[in-house]
Amino acid sequence: MLTQILSKCCFGATSDLFLFLPVNFVAIVILSRGKCGLSKCITRYLVGMAAADLLVVISEPIFYRIGQTYFPHSFLFITPVCSFIYCLIFTATEVSVWLTVAFTFDRFLAICCEKLKTNYCTEKMAALVIGTVIVLSCFVSVPWYFRYEPDYIIDHVPWYCITKPSFFRSTSWAGFVIFYVILTSCVPFFLILLLNLLTVRRILAASRARRGLQGRRNGKSHKDPEMENRRKSIILLFSISGSFILLWLTQVVFYIYQRIAKIYSYPVTDPLYFIEVTANMLQLLSTCTNTCIYVLTQTKFREELKNAVKYPFNLIVKLVKS
Repeated sequence: MLTQILSKCCFGATSDLFLFLPVNFVAIVILSRGKCGLSKCITRYLVGMAAADLLVVISEPIFYRIGQTYFPHSFLFITPVCSFIYCLIFTATEVSVWLTVAFTFDRFLAICCEKLKTNYCTEKMAALVIGTVIVLSCFVSVPWYFRYEPDYIIDHVPWYCITKPSFFRSTSWAGFVIFYVILTSCVPFFLILLLNLLTVRRILAASRARRGLQGRRNGKSHKDPEMENRRKSIILLFSISGSFILLWLTQVVFYIYQRIAKIYSYPVTDPLYFIEVTANMLQLLSTCTNTCIYVLTQTKFREELKNAVKYPFNLIVKLVKS
């Protein structure tokens, strides 16, 4: 009974990610217009992150989960195709994760390293970093394509993907899996946490210094444009990276527990199965929260979103009047 409830809840939550397909697409369009009051450098990163999140939603919940449930005998399960889909899932997830790290690092340099800010925090450098992350992620994820073999062959066509027996016996595969999980989960998690801590320390020190200077100016209180712009940038940074940390926390802790306890398989009735499925679900949700964060933290993004929603209705009204 518990297993049935768990599978229904988890699949329902994963299927709901389908709703984020148009949401992420709209976010890409709005951000690409460059009218949200953000710098071109930040806009580049946000568009890249939204595109990676969109790819995760397409590959994992739609091609894999929904395809597996509703189209079990479609072309999606020809062995080369489903192997490519699995590889695409790993690649999209890694791109999404490391672009979040790159964005956090960019904001860290912008706030804490004034000398490096001029050369690094530029639109050209952001494009170069995004391109490098995509290429390296594709390169690192290629071995996942060779993890699978066909379950059976009909008319010389290989069908379905099952894990090769060598995957469980080979020390090379074991080393690769450990490397990949550490690279995709643990390292980004602790890097984002460290960069945010350093950024917070710098912000607190700078805020105290500026408040001290403001207090010496005839006792008058007025808005500080520099602090206001920094505050908006900090809210966006902490919202995105904080969301990533919270949603990946279960995954990271569960992986560390697995390595320490040396427990890698368990029945579906085991509580560890529930934890693993929950961790995977939260990890998927981490690729769908950024658009919600833009809406909650960026006033101009909300205005552009309202204009996008109103546009088809305004167009219909104009056509009716004409």
